[in-house]
Amino acid sequence: MIENEPLAKHTSWRIGGPARYYLEAINVDELRNGLQWANMRDLPIFVLGGGTNLLVREEGFPGLVIRYRAQAWHIEEHGTTGVLRIAAGAPVAGTVRRVCAQGWGGLEWAEGLPGTIGGAIYGNAGCYGGDIAHVLQRAYVLVDDDVQEWSTARLDYGYRTSCLKQIRTGSGIVPSGTCSPRIAPIVLAAELRLTQADPGTLAATMARIAAERKAKTPWGRSCGSVFKNPVVSDGTRLSAGQLIDQAGLKGARSGAAEISQRHANYIINLGGATSADVLRLIELVHTTVLRQFNVTLELEVQVI
Repeated sequence: MIENEPLAKHTSWRIGGPARYYLEAINVDELRNGLQWANMRDLPIFVLGGGTNLLVREEGFPGLVIRYRAQAWHIEEHGTTGVLRIAAGAPVAGTVRRVCAQGWGGLEWAEGLPGTIGGAIYGNAGCYGGDIAHVLQRAYVLVDDDVQEWSTARLDYGYRTSCLKQIRTGSGIVPSGTCSPRIAPIVLAAELRLTQADPGTLAATMARIAAERKAKTPWGRSCGSVFKNPVVSDGTRLSAGQLIDQAGLKGARSGAAEISQRHANYIINLGGATSADVLRLIELVHTTVLRQFNVTLELEVQVI
């Protein structure tokens, strides 16, 4: 247990104040002990994944931030199909490369995707035509002190969201409801569907995706996409980045934060940016796009 740990160290934006208490748990018992410790002291709890898609305010977090670091994985083979059993703390990108190198497909779309498996399940991470909802077989979730198996249907996936994401609030404490214990359920592990494939073909696909990602990803500290791609009245999903670009906001700055000139749905920490800098740009984008196009952009990033 660490006191007053700077959360900027643990987020991809490198922004944010301290956690009053910070704990890295490497197994379920350590996670349970940390939760019990915080509950006994009536402290709010926030479970941190890879620190992507997260903006921490300078005030920090007044309770316990827990990072679950379990990373064990193995593949259970069933002929030409397989099941990847993996702990939530495993990195997405590194796992994808190892699995594909062994000739197992199904996750190649996630080449270069930042964050952890647990975070990907929590937010239904997706890119390049794939997402977690289409490969997840089941998740193992800690609900209070009980480990439960949750199906994909129970996670109620939508575009970049899930039941887990919908019920969490900024404090880590969730409201009452059918899917809502006092503390948000925590993803411990998952089973993902795989299929046998040629390693060379998978490597070529991943190389293409890596090149595309590199070509459009701005240099510098960011959280990735700040806003979700919106759906308009006819059901068409628009590009948030294109709307922000068309609104003339590329290059707009607040303090040391800048709307990227390479990809308008990225806000870059140029060095020393604060959460207030980023939030001012978020508000600028939101109001400008709404005024010019009558489209309301929804944050993909979570603010605590």
